[in-house]
Amino acid sequence: MSTLAMSARRGHVEILTFLRDRTAVVFTFFFPALLLLLFGTIFGSESTDGGVAVSRIFTASMIAYGVLNTAFVTMGAGLAMDREDGTLKRLRGTPMPATAYLIGKALLVLVLSIAEAAILILLGVLVFDMPLPPAGHWLTFGWIFLLAVIACSLLGVAVSGLVKNARNAGAILNVPVVALQFVSGVFIHPMSQLPDWLEKVASVFPVRWMAQGFRYVFLPSSAETQEIGGTWNLGGVAVVLAVWCVVGLILCLVTFRWSGRDK
Repeated sequence: MSTLAMSARRGHVEILTFLRDRTAVVFTFFFPALLLLLFGTIFGSESTDGGVAVSRIFTASMIAYGVLNTAFVTMGAGLAMDREDGTLKRLRGTPMPATAYLIGKALLVLVLSIAEAAILILLGVLVFDMPLPPAGHWLTFGWIFLLAVIACSLLGVAVSGLVKNARNAGAILNVPVVALQFVSGVFIHPMSQLPDWLEKVASVFPVRWMAQGFRYVFLPSSAETQEIGGTWNLGGVAVVLAVWCVVGLILCLVTFRWSGRDK
């Protein structure tokens, strides 16, 4: 069997296993949606200086949170659990290469991320009257979304090696997730409300650029003035996300372990 075929089968197994875990399904899909409903309802009647409803801004920004939560946490926690219960060690003794296993995990993350984004966009359209963007913006959404999923997934793989107890993986991985949402313009926008040093810290990480890119896709041009520097800076979005993809890949190669006892 080819590596591609093994990857597809592994991805199918990963998806079925995930769907059988009702708790994981609820927290993965409905927690970001619940946050969007809460923030959008509480601040939905307000508008920014650009005349854009805050609920629309939250909808666009929350897609970045959905991708990070789904890709980073799901990948990191899943690998930590597979490593601790011996799944990875057993797979190492089978004809399945590590590449096929990781691609299978990546397929799970991609499917979940697409479903998460679809739910958030649907909520924005049905609940907060957010208009869908023109066709050209969907192309931009595609490459931003793909780079974001790849970067967050690779970082999840890398960080999983630092988790010593899989039962604590969710709590450990959610610490950077929650912190980055507040400093990256997801929960607090515009970012000019933050101290300058926090803006600079947030600009190092991919979440700020993910959220900014998704706001470009779903918000009108008048919202551009609310971004740092008064511009969408899509070139910066592409460069930072691509760099994090490379950094994540390097970290994976350095930190990936088949079992907790590997040196």
